[in-house]
Amino acid sequence: YWALGRSREKQDAAIAGSLNFGLYDSASDAQLGYARVVTDRATFGWLCDVYIAPDARGKGLGTALAAAVRDHLEPYGLRRILLATADAHAVYAKVGFAPLGHPGKWMALGSQ
Repeated sequence: YWALGRSREKQDAAIAGSLNFGLYDSASDAQLGYARVVTDRATFGWLCDVYIAPDARGKGLGTALAAAVRDHLEPYGLRRILLATADAHAVYAKVGFAPLGHPGKWMALGSQ
């Protein structure tokens, strides 16, 4: 659901401007998961476009991928890493994410 309506060109540009993370099966080299982070590498990160292949879901791979992203970003000393999820709150909670304490302070520009 995270890229519906996004053109290939737009997605390629988004990937080029992000830190990208892949999760691969060691036996077959098949890609099982993907995530990207938009960040200034100093104060802020936005975790987005997280995907686990349908046949790989329910095996803890989403949690492992989120933990790997968190651990990779830790040396940057970011003040905040945010994400939005429709259905995986428990996955992210396992690696330390929590609901915003004051969501009413946040605003958005754009339709999505």
